[in-house]
Parts: sequence; structure tokens; C-alpha cells
Amino acid sequence: MHREHTIDHWRHDHVFLGDQHDRNERRTWIVVALTATMMVAEIVGGYLFGSMALLADGWHMSTHAGALAIVAIAYAFARHHADDPRFAFGTGKIGDLAAFANAMVLLLIALFIGIESLRRLVEPVPIAFDEALAVAALGLLVNLACAWLLRDGAHGHAHPHHHDHGHQHDHGHNHGREHAQGGHHQDYNLRAGYLHVLTDALTSVLAIIGLVAGRAYDWIWMDALVGVVGALVIMRWACGLIKESGRVLLDLVPDQETERTIRAALESDADRIADLHVWRLGPGHHAAVVSLVSARPRSPDHYKARLSGLSGLSHVTVEVQPCDLCAAG
Repeated sequence: MHREHTIDHWRHDHVFLGDQHDRNERRTWIVVALTATMMVAEIVGGYLFGSMALLADGWHMSTHAGALAIVAIAYAFARHHADDPRFAFGTGKIGDLAAFANAMVLLLIALFIGIESLRRLVEPVPIAFDEALAVAALGLLVNLACAWLLRDGAHGHAHPHHHDHGHQHDHGHNHGREHAQGGHHQDYNLRAGYLHVLTDALTSVLAIIGLVAGRAYDWIWMDALVGVVGALVIMRWACGLIKESGRVLLDLVPDQETERTIRAALESDADRIADLHVWRLGPGHHAAVVSLVSARPRSPDHYKARLSGLSGLSHVTVEVQPCDLCAAG
């Protein structure tokens, strides 16, 4: 029997936020407050006690406070505009945009620390080791606390929970929705914040190492040398995040395995994929547009049902065209 439906039956939302979006936003604001407080202490301490490593860590933290605020604002913006129809596929990629911007900030931070540390190698300045060590140790404790707050979402955890709705359209497309409530794909926005905190922790550790060595052996140059090492490590992390978030912003295929799985699920002796596009919509959410040709064509719902077990496919469009010569062989 033909079922009658109103137009609302065929409509569906485009909310592709991560499953821990609200929790990550709250924790990020807490980290912003902790970082800003410690930033002031380290900058003041670095100037008062003459430590380049401590001063670099403080200025490093100052930019991180702003960068972490960008992370939190991105969460708030994405949540507030999640149902805004102006965003064709929702606001799930707002976080990736913020992550890319934060990675660029990290890169600039690394350059600043490296240049200033090299300058201090050439022109050493007196250091009040005991006082600088106390502030650096406090900074490390704050950084570790912040890293603990952000650690889970930055690495991603899978908790799949699927809702599948098939919608057959007159023009032959099927928009399926499989809501993957899980962060098995990384939240790069939170990862950006996590990397900012880790770089703070790294510079704090290096500052402590440099200060301890300088105090024990009168190696004033050691304080600046660890600043150079820290800059190189931060630069490597920043380039990695630029690459990861940039791939999402450019809609690169998330992974070849997903594409192969879709092909394996849909292709048969009579059915062939003529065109396939897969891209990321947000943490834990992918979209797929599939153009099928078939010697024995079925409805789009039939093919979409074959994909129902694939985790993370939140928006699926299937187009089917008859093709008598498209059977295998």
C-alpha cells in the first residue's frame, strides 16, 4: 500500500557536531581561565628573574590563552548555528577551521621562541634560578591539569549510536541519515587546544631542565638552548595539525578504507559505482554521494540499506541509472 506523507517526512536536519561537543566547550573555557592566570605569572616572573625559558613560556602561554579562546568560541558558534540553513552541511567543520588557524598560531609561536632563544645564546642575560624554577614548576602543574581536562576528546573515542532514515525523492536521489554519536574521528578543534596545552607543558619542562642545569653548572646558555629545542618540537606539532585540519577543509577523502568499504557494500555483478565522493562533515560524521549504474537497477533505498551498517555515514545521497552493458565482464 502506498503510504502518504507530508513534506516534513522527507526533511532532516544537518547537525553534524561531535558527541562530546558541549562537554568539550565547557572544559575548554576552564582551560582558558587557567592558562590566562598562569600566563600572567610566568611573564612577570620571566622579566623579574631574567629567565628566557620562563619568559618564552609565559609569552607562549599568552598566545595560547587567545588560541584556546578561539577553540571555545568555535564550539559556541558551531552550537549556536547548528540549525542555520545557510550552512549547507551544518557547522561541524567550524572546529576544523579554528584548528587550522590555531596551528598557524603555533607555528608563529615556535618561530618567535626560536629566534629569541638564538638571540639569548649570543647575548646571555643573568638569571635568578631559584625564583624562575618555582614559577616554571607551577606552570607545569597548571599545564598538566589543562591537558588532563582536554585529553579524552582530543584523541577521540567511539560510541556509535545510529539513527537511519531513508527518504526516496522523485528525482531518484536518496538522502540517508545515519547519526554516528561518537568521536571515533578526531575533533581537530579540541586537538588544537590540546596541542597548545602540550606545548606549554613541553616548554615548562624544558625551562625547568635549562634552569636546573644552569643553576648546577653555571650554564647560562643552557636556558636558551632548550628554548631552541622546544621551538623545533612545537613547529613539528604545528605542521602536523596544519596537514590534518587542512585535509578536512579541502574535503580530501578521509581514508581509503571507507571508500573501499562503500564499494564492497554496493558493487555486484549487476551494479557498478560510476562516481563516489566521501568527505568529513564534522567529528564522527561523513557524507557520501554515490552514482550507481546497474543492469538490474533497484530503488535508491535498496542501495542505501546496504550502507546502513557503516559507522559514521551521516548523510548519504544515492543516484541510480540503468545501464544494460554495465554488468561485470
